[in-house]
Amino acid sequence: MADWGAYGNGCLGPCRLAGLALLFSVGILLQILGCALYNNWWPMLTVLMYILVPMPCLFFGNTSSSDFISVDGGDDWADAAKFLTGFSAVGSIAIPAILRHAQLIESGAMWIEFASFIVILATVMLFQHVSQEEEYY
Repeated sequence: MADWGAYGNGCLGPCRLAGLALLFSVGILLQILGCALYNNWWPMLTVLMYILVPMPCLFFGNTSSSDFISVDGGDDWADAAKFLTGFSAVGSIAIPAILRHAQLIESGAMWIEFASFIVILATVMLFQHVSQEEEYY
């Protein structure tokens, strides 16, 4: 029988990337379905927050993702980037809740938007985990 270890390790990188792309596309699909099923496009405001989430880290933070997770005191700009990123992430949850409270969207649309946020958050966390593994490079 052939040794499948080398083949499996060679396929693991592209398979992980394809899985992350599929998970991200499911999150975007849920985002669009939350709007299209209820014929109300107000929940698309959360896309603005998805765009704004990585901006503070790009402008003020370090490029290393392991430094972003650490809680050690350090650079003030990196701390500001962490705060602004957290603020933007909370906005991704708050926008559908505020729109529902103002009765601009239905409850179903709000829950679909929350599911979209959870799927996209899981995608980002899995990407961060995969990119920190040594054998992925």
